[in-house]
Amino acid sequence: MFGQSIKLFRLFGFEVKIDLSWIILAVLITWSLAEGLFPYYYKDLSRSSYWWMGGFGAIGLFLSIIFHEMSHSLVARRYGLPMKGITLFIFGGIAEMEDEPASPKVEFMMAIAGPIASLVISLLFYSIYRLGVMADWSVKVNAVAGYLAWINVALAVFNMLPAFPLDGGRVLRSGLWKWKNNIRWATRVSSQIGSAFGMGLIILGIMNILIANLVGGFWWVLIGMFLRNASSVSYRQLVIRRALQGESVERFMSTDVVTVPPSLSVERVVDEYFYKYHYKFFPVVENSHIVGCINTQQIQQVPREDWPYRTVEQIVRQCAPDNAVRPHTDSVDVLAQMNRSQQSRLMVVEDDRLLGVVTLKDMLQFLAVKLDLEGDRGVVTVSKDMDQQL
Repeated sequence: MFGQSIKLFRLFGFEVKIDLSWIILAVLITWSLAEGLFPYYYKDLSRSSYWWMGGFGAIGLFLSIIFHEMSHSLVARRYGLPMKGITLFIFGGIAEMEDEPASPKVEFMMAIAGPIASLVISLLFYSIYRLGVMADWSVKVNAVAGYLAWINVALAVFNMLPAFPLDGGRVLRSGLWKWKNNIRWATRVSSQIGSAFGMGLIILGIMNILIANLVGGFWWVLIGMFLRNASSVSYRQLVIRRALQGESVERFMSTDVVTVPPSLSVERVVDEYFYKYHYKFFPVVENSHIVGCINTQQIQQVPREDWPYRTVEQIVRQCAPDNAVRPHTDSVDVLAQMNRSQQSRLMVVEDDRLLGVVTLKDMLQFLAVKLDLEGDRGVVTVSKDMDQQL
C-alpha cells in the first residue's frame, strides 16, 4: 500500500513516519487553498498572503491527521493491542496494527476514537475562529482556523462511512463480529461493503470528469481505487494471518540447505553458488556451525582480478539478524520478517547451528492448500502477489 517512508519523530512512544506520496498531497492542498478556496471566500488579499494561509492550512491538516491516528494508537495500546506507529500517505494516514483486535469491544473503541478526536479538534478550531471574529483578529488567522474546523468535520464524516477499512467500516465490523461471533465473516462482509463504496466513488469520479470537473473527478477515482484495494487487502491479510497463526516454522523448513565452505575461493562461490542458485546470500558453515554469511555486496567489494585468490573466510561477515529465525517461531512472525527484510528465504538457527531453511514459496504452497480446503479460493491469488513483492 505504501512506498518509501521517512521517520519524522516519536510521540507517546509511537513512531510517526511520512510516506513520500504525502508530499504530493501537501503541495496539492497548499495550492488549492492558496489559489482556490481562500481567494474565493476572502477577497482583496495579497497573493503571498494566500500562499501563507495555504501553507498553514496544510500544516494544520497534517497535525489534525496525526491527532486522529494517534487517538487510534493510544486506545489500542490501552487495550493491549500492539501498534507499530503512524504513517501519513497521500490519502491521509494509518495507525499500523501488528495484530487484529482481541474482541469486538476493542475494535469499536479503537475505531470510534479517530472520528471523536477529529470532532474534538474541529470544535477547538471553531472556538478559535469564533474568538478571533469577536476579538477582530486578522482575517488570515480566522480563515485558517475556520478551514481547519470544517476540514476536521469532513475528516470525521468521511471516516465514518461504513466502508472497511475506514473507521466506520471497522465500527460496522465490530457490530457484525459481536452479532455472529465470527471475525472472519464480519471482515468479509464489511470488506465487500467497502469495495462497493469504492466502486461508487470511482463512478462518481468518472461522472465528474465527464462534466469537465477533471481534478475533482480524478481524486474521487483515485480514492475509490484505493478504498477497493484496501478493502480486499485487509480481508486477505486477516485470512492469511488466521491460516498461518500457530504454525511453527519447523513445519515448513527444509533441512536440505545449500551452504558455502569457508575455504572456497570467491571465484568458485560466484560460479558455483550465486550464478547457479540465484540466492541473495548464502550461509557459510563449517562442521555444522555457522561461521557467517556471504552476499553479493561483499563479493562486489573484492576486485575482480582478486577473485581467484581471495577466500570466503577472508570476506565472510556475521549474518544479519533479519536473515534467521528460531525453529519455534510462529509463521505469521516469519512472514512479517520476510516482508520487512525483503527476503524470501530465511535460515532456521538454534544457537549457532543451522537446522534448515524456510522459503516464502513453501509457506505459500501450504497456505494455498489450506485456504482451498477451507473455501477461500479467492484469497489464494494473494500468494502470487506476495511472492512477486518479495
